[in-house]
Order: sequence, then C-alpha cells, then structure tokens
Amino acid sequence: MTAAFAVSGLHARLGEAEVLHGIDLELAPGRWTSVVGPNGAGKSTLLRVLAGLLAPSAGTVQLRGRALAQWPRRERARHLAWLGQNQDAGEDLRVIDVAMLGRLPQQAWLGSPSAQDHTAVEQALRATQAWDWRERALGSLSGGERQRVLLARALAVQAQVLLMDEPLANLDPPHQADWLQLVRDLVQHGHTVVSVLHEIGLALHADDVVVMREGRLAHHGASGDAATHGALEAVFDHRIHIQAVGAQWTALPRLQTGEAHAD
Repeated sequence: MTAAFAVSGLHARLGEAEVLHGIDLELAPGRWTSVVGPNGAGKSTLLRVLAGLLAPSAGTVQLRGRALAQWPRRERARHLAWLGQNQDAGEDLRVIDVAMLGRLPQQAWLGSPSAQDHTAVEQALRATQAWDWRERALGSLSGGERQRVLLARALAVQAQVLLMDEPLANLDPPHQADWLQLVRDLVQHGHTVVSVLHEIGLALHADDVVVMREGRLAHHGASGDAATHGALEAVFDHRIHIQAVGAQWTALPRLQTGEAHAD
C-alpha cells in the first residue's frame, strides 16, 4: 500500500537555524496520525514541510508515492487540505464566503461556484456547527467560532489528506469532542488525517502517534502500544504518566518526588 507520506533524510531550516534533523518517516493512508512533543520539537515545521509550505533544506518528501515538488500546485491543493495556526482570513468576509475559499482548487479558473460547491460548503459548515453564522462577518466571531469556520474551509476542499496544526485551539471541551468524532468519521471514509496536538490525552485517540524531540523523530507507533507510551513519557522528562481511564489512554501529571499534597 502506497504511503500517504514518505519522508527520507529530511532536514529543514527556519532562517539560520536548522529545525529538523534527518527525519525518516512513513505515514499510512486512511489513518489518523497525531504529532506530539515538547515545545520547540519541530512539530509544526514538519507539518509545514508535508504541506509544501516550507521547502526542506535536504531530503525528500513524497505524497501518495509522488515527490511533493512534482505535484502541480492546483492539483496538490485538491488532494491535500491545510489548517494552520493563526491563519489569516478576510475579517470582513462572510463565514460562507470564507468556507467557499476551500472550493477554489475544485473550480474552473474564474468560474462561479457550482451547486456541488455550495453543497460541499454547507456540509462543512454544518459538520463544524457553523452553519447558523453563515451570514456573519468572520471578524465578529469569537476565537473558537473562528477556528470552526477555518476548519470548515479545510473540510470543504474534500481532499483525501488533511493536515491540521493545533486544530483544537480555542475550542471548548464539547467542540473538541465534536472534532474527534469528525476526524474518526473522515478516517472511516478513507481519508488520511495528520494533526499536531498539545493535548496528549486527545492525541492518544489517534491511530498512530509520532513523537518528536529537538527536531528528531523519537518514536512512531500505534497509540495503544507500551513503547509509544514510554516514548511520550520520556520526551516530557517523565513529568507525565500514560494511563488507561476506562477504555481510553490519557496523560496524567506525575508528581515529583517529595512534592507535598495540599489538604
């Protein structure tokens, strides 16, 4: 089975600083992979390289068996959708127009939105519970509401692969749960999802986990494997403990030796 992404000997720089150091990684299609690690581990940089937003300084990246650099920009945009941190969008644009931007790769040059485009946008806005705000300006929304609209824009592409960098930013727990269900539905229908998450407990809902530290790959494995849990605990200097709560793994803070408990 052709990997969704195949990365070999990947190095990447931000300015003068090398951020990624020789990463080799294959991500299976039709699965959800979470990328986790401490601040500064290179998680977002890796995702930007996979999205084609940052050129590697060395190494290769393949998307579905084809070198990423060989994909024409428009064709790549139809196959790969991106939701980044703090994305810019026209503050005066209506929510429905922001979501419609996700359909641009599917439309003819200077063409008007088709009935299929309108259907895709409505489905995306309803999936993120943003349909009721479709006539409001993006700038009038709260941070969490805005994030749901930008997620709808990414969903409206109907791409086979979705890359999401901190998609849960500003979302309250109920909408985080909605996001988890949405991702599981996408994967069930054959899509590939790669997400950077700070919430370790939520990241462990994924099929697979990529653990990073200091720009290097520390571990890549199934979310339920003991080796994955050990790698997660190690990169966070054993300040957390992976433990089963009911049927789900979660990350709990580990009290330091000698730390007093408050009565």
